[in-house]
Amino acid sequence: MEPSKADILAGYCRARHALDAWLESASAADLRRRSNGTRWTNEELLFHMVFGYMIVRALLPMVHVISRLPKPVGKVFAAVLNAGTRPFDVVNYWGSRAAALVYNRQRMGRKLDKTFTAITRRLERESPTSLSRSMPFPDRWDPFFAPTMTLNDVYAYPTLHFDFHARQLSLSPPPR
Repeated sequence: MEPSKADILAGYCRARHALDAWLESASAADLRRRSNGTRWTNEELLFHMVFGYMIVRALLPMVHVISRLPKPVGKVFAAVLNAGTRPFDVVNYWGSRAAALVYNRQRMGRKLDKTFTAITRRLERESPTSLSRSMPFPDRWDPFFAPTMTLNDVYAYPTLHFDFHARQLSLSPPPR
């Protein structure tokens, strides 16, 4: 069952509170420590979790456009992106490492707030028809990308991504 707008927004709110809790409770040494199961430090992984929301801002207009094109166009687009999975993985890894230097513990929360404001505003304006628009996706890029995704799926994606990576942090769980 597709999550509702309220479910999606509740996930965003929960993620924001969790990020705040980690950033407030973690020491500098905690943030420099390697995460579990990744090559990122905890701070780099926290940024990568925020980046999941940032990428949605780029995906939303793309879904709006590609979902209106003939299906074969979307399939070719997704296939081309899937063919570039290896370079994408390298850019994704190093990009998160570099970006965490800018969007560090002092800036990460503000960036997430701005991103939430932008995507929440868009989500609130979406109609049920627009949320059901779909397009083929590069499903090799992320375990939460399906071969075809609706706009609703795209709005829900970053919280799935956030929760998955939250389990890889070597930080104490945030207080509830």
